Amino acid sequence: MKTIKTIITTTLLLFISLVTFNINAQEVIELNKQQFLEKVWNYETNPEAWKYNGTLPCVIDFNAKWCGPCRQMNPILNKLAAKYDGKIIIYKVDVDKEKELASLFGISSIPAFLFCPTEGDPRGTMGAYPADEFEKIIRTVLLGEEAK
Repeated sequence: MKTIKTIITTTLLLFISLVTFNINAQEVIELNKQQFLEKVWNYETNPEAWKYNGTLPCVIDFNAKWCGPCRQMNPILNKLAAKYDGKIIIYKVDVDKEKELASLFGISSIPAFLFCPTEGDPRGTMGAYPADEFEKIIRTVLLGEEAK
């Protein structure tokens, strides 16, 4: 009887820890224009110079629901958001809903990504990337690690 209670208790604790981990793991956050102005860059009040508003570096994924390569990047971005939780933030902007933001950065092809360090100018790229290449960009551009 004691063994069954131990197994049940252990299983319950494991389940609770897994649920807690998944709740606490960062996910990709969708941004609209107002959130972008608050969290990334308020180009309406400061149009002449880039000034990042965040405290953590971020990646902004410009995408659309109908875009196949954008959908291929979703699981990669979700895994990286969880892996680098507390170190970076990953945002996404739907270019069909937020045409002004897409136009602001000259987004003409998707997926497109903007890598925003806390200091300095952002760096943009276009196209889908394998997970290891995307992670390498995060480590070098956003976290300042040496290329390996």
